[in-house]
Amino acid sequence: MELRTLRYFVAVAEELHFGRAAARLHMSQPPLSRAIKQLEAEVGAALFDRSPAGVTPTPVGAVLLDEARSLLDQAERARVRVAAAAGAAILTVGMLGDSTDPGAARLADAYRRLHPRVEVRIREADLTDPTCGLHAGLVDVALTRGPFDETGLRVRALRADPVGALLRAEDPLARHGSVKLADLADRRWFRFPEGTDPRWQSYWNGGESREGPVVRAVQECQQAVLWNGTVGMTLLHHEPAAGLTVVPLTDMAPSRVVAAWNEGDTNPLIRSFVQTAIAAYRR
Repeated sequence: MELRTLRYFVAVAEELHFGRAAARLHMSQPPLSRAIKQLEAEVGAALFDRSPAGVTPTPVGAVLLDEARSLLDQAERARVRVAAAAGAAILTVGMLGDSTDPGAARLADAYRRLHPRVEVRIREADLTDPTCGLHAGLVDVALTRGPFDETGLRVRALRADPVGALLRAEDPLARHGSVKLADLADRRWFRFPEGTDPRWQSYWNGGESREGPVVRAVQECQQAVLWNGTVGMTLLHHEPAAGLTVVPLTDMAPSRVVAAWNEGDTNPLIRSFVQTAIAAYRR
């Protein structure tokens, strides 16, 4: 069994769908299906039960999934050790400043245990650059949030978080159990500087062009609401500053936590980081 084929198999087993697995692997579906059929021929048993809705691993497939994950993890550790021996044991990680996220804390602990000799350098970015320096070549991998321009990048979703409206505590809408974007249509919003990625800007402005104070950091967002009575969007689980509250937005898609890196970058430290992040954020 080739490691590449095992990666294909694990992707299908985790996504439970050939189409989604193909998209995750950045390949078309027919060669992926052929590779899985060839693997089933080698094993001598069906690995998936197939239906129009997707696939589920068979008992044989469940056993292979455990073994495949173990083999792939071992291969990644070997690559990282070789990279370290070659003097490449430095990984620069861009982060969007969400240092209180328990997923990030679990990732740091797990990655340090796996690779104690790798020096991880953190570059914290403000809200004007959701790629945290990837497009500029300032970091190897970014732990950030979408959406943003993914040209030349590979992106793996780790988690989705609900969002809410950030309001002053005495705002009449603060007493509501939830709000919709239409409830905020006539308000001034905090917004990002001109030139900020338009996909990112559009998401955090609820898909509309807004007027209001320009902000660059999470604390500036909160202060804009506190001092000016503007509104905006924030993560529902974030603890707001005194005098502020967060009300769930029912018609906004969740905010995705993602790992992103430059397409074609074969640094094994990046691949190990992404795989460790997937496991850390799955809990």
